Amino acid sequence: MSLYVAGTGGFGRETLDTVRAGWGTVEAFLDEIEPDGVVRGVPVQHPESAPAGHEYVVAIADPAVRRRLVGVLDGRGLNATTIVHPRAVIAPDTTLGRGCVVFANAYVSSSITIGAHVQVNYNATIGHDCVVADYVSIYPGANIGGAVTLGEGVTIGSGAVVRDRVTIGAGTFIGAGAVVVADVPAGVVAYGVPARVVRPND
Repeated sequence: MSLYVAGTGGFGRETLDTVRAGWGTVEAFLDEIEPDGVVRGVPVQHPESAPAGHEYVVAIADPAVRRRLVGVLDGRGLNATTIVHPRAVIAPDTTLGRGCVVFANAYVSSSITIGAHVQVNYNATIGHDCVVADYVSIYPGANIGGAVTLGEGVTIGSGAVVRDRVTIGAGTFIGAGAVVVADVPAGVVAYGVPARVVRPND
């Protein structure tokens, strides 16, 4: 089955690396802005030219853009698939939804529920018994404690730390290097040590 990767930016190219490390080959990149090119030897097409029945993954960090492209590709009859690097660890009793991407050296502990189209970057960790909703992005080196709940579309910045049993509301962005020690509401930007809400996430 041919795989299409939506997104030709940094995350898209890293996803290509992950696919080539153990999953298979990429038929084409999909890009709305610069179709008809070639990226690292792979042709680039417009998303609306992707043929039905094939597999895809959206390799774009922005949760809102990811959600929109999922709608486009699902609507065309493609099937989202999950890509896990062979050097990532997925512990027992953990489930990943459709369309997830997990990079090298990520550690996803046991008894975790991960929704659809979630991205776990290299060297990130997720502790036991977490609940991770759809379209979450966990950036490189982030450390999520046990029994944490991440709402839909949450982004955890590079090197951030989230304490055990914290809940972070949907659409919230946690800045790089933040230390989250208490619940964070939905739809905000929070950063610092300890993390504090600084503004709405527009």
